[in-house]
Amino acid sequence: MPRPTAAQLAYGSATVIVSTIAMLLLSQTSTGLGVAVISAAALALGLLVALTVPVPKRHGRHAARTGASASAAEATSGARPAGPRTASAEHPVHH
Repeated sequence: MPRPTAAQLAYGSATVIVSTIAMLLLSQTSTGLGVAVISAAALALGLLVALTVPVPKRHGRHAARTGASASAAEATSGARPAGPRTASAEHPVHH
């Protein structure tokens, strides 16, 4: 599992804090059970927000290629698939 980015941590933490305060003020609960339920709901909401923040895509030479994007890139670049190579493929004979 990849590490969360700074944006994910910031948005998730802000969501937990703001939603906890808002729900406590709106519900006007004073029991321990009510506070625990609201805290758990705020934590779940913060996790949801943190996981749905868009992660920046890696661009450049060292970006990992997977699946269809790798085969599409090989097809457009003219790269040969990995496999057994013969001597005639490595050194063509010109007569």
